[in-house]
Amino acid sequence: MRISRRAFAAAAVAVVLPLSACGSGGDGGGSSDASGKVEGDITFQTWNLRANFKPYFEGLIAEFEKKNPGTHVKWVDQPAEGYADKISADAAGGTLPDVVNVSPDLVAPLAKAGLALDLDKAAPQYKKEYLPGAWAGHRIPGLPGTYAFPWYLNTGPLFYNKSLFKEAGLDAEKPPTTYDDLFADALQLARKSGGKVATLANVPTIEDFGRYGVPLMNKEGTAFTFNDGKGVELLTKYKELYDAKALDPQALTATPESSGKKFLTGAVAMNPGSALDLGNFKKQAPSLYRNIGITDQITSTGHVNMYVMGVMVNAQSKRKPAAVAFAHFVTDAAHQMSFAKKVAIFPSTAGSLDDPYFTKEDGADETRVRVAAAKSLKTAVNYTPVLFSEQMKIALRNEVAKALQGKQSPKEALDNAVKECDRLLTQQG
Repeated sequence: MRISRRAFAAAAVAVVLPLSACGSGGDGGGSSDASGKVEGDITFQTWNLRANFKPYFEGLIAEFEKKNPGTHVKWVDQPAEGYADKISADAAGGTLPDVVNVSPDLVAPLAKAGLALDLDKAAPQYKKEYLPGAWAGHRIPGLPGTYAFPWYLNTGPLFYNKSLFKEAGLDAEKPPTTYDDLFADALQLARKSGGKVATLANVPTIEDFGRYGVPLMNKEGTAFTFNDGKGVELLTKYKELYDAKALDPQALTATPESSGKKFLTGAVAMNPGSALDLGNFKKQAPSLYRNIGITDQITSTGHVNMYVMGVMVNAQSKRKPAAVAFAHFVTDAAHQMSFAKKVAIFPSTAGSLDDPYFTKEDGADETRVRVAAAKSLKTAVNYTPVLFSEQMKIALRNEVAKALQGKQSPKEALDNAVKECDRLLTQQG
């Protein structure tokens, strides 16, 4: 199943992705200095995590308070529905908590408004504890600094059907790893099957452009650039796949569920997935399960895509030392490992992915996927631009569809997508 940035925790955690916010004003209203005694009352906000993880968070808070006498952490867990709107309202009203779980796209407007503490200034000593790609996950184009501690990560390997590869005369033990390999294998699979077997079931997303090596934005974060020559090259290749039926004809309207069914029935040869899918294959499609291959995401950059969540500190918290200390506590190596063993996510702390839990096979399906994903995460990148909104994703998808259908050229499609995304970008302020 395809795991989107907003939805990956729903797939991995079986809850809605936690997104929250911070503070009550700009950093200009309070010092960025987080030194001083760790004491006082602070509020920690999550999104729809209490139902599944109440004991974990209550234990975490109790441990922090015991370690830091004189502190008290109030845990607030908000419902998922309408939460982004609530963040905006709370930010405007100055009622956001001291410590908050955020996704990069939600921290961006808060950082621009001066509501997120710059950790490169306030707590630079912690940077070395995290994977470089994870620490960079909450940097905002056009702004200096890093605006949240990295918390948990996720990524997903690709599943492929070895029997379909063999039938097409391909080496089932050497699946494609780059886009050039993918396109060549996909065309051969389609040709050998008479157009009955597609290799992919999804149109290219912004992450695909990133993994292909397309520059997505300018360094200032003021304009998108994925309509350059390399971007046009990628979309042109996808058009060739679509015409040859190497890209599923229903890819334009595909959902993760429909793509998964295509893979299950042997109509599609490769599909993103998780350990949960392996269990389904074992029950619903034993022949597929016996022939399943697991490989890394396709990438021409050498780095797979990852999704990263963070914990942000209120730039105007009156208890900044306590807020920073707690945010670090939540995301330190020991607590990330304990959380990762309760749910299918991965720690963002340096060295944690070398733990035997993430490196040793034990024959279990869940372990097979976990080990494969953990290996790729060490050098993974969050390709989705922090400023790339859901509206922008829709705009890109619509223009890509027109190109695949031949209603406009790949160049025209990407030019139009960039124009619309740039227009939406100016509205973000």
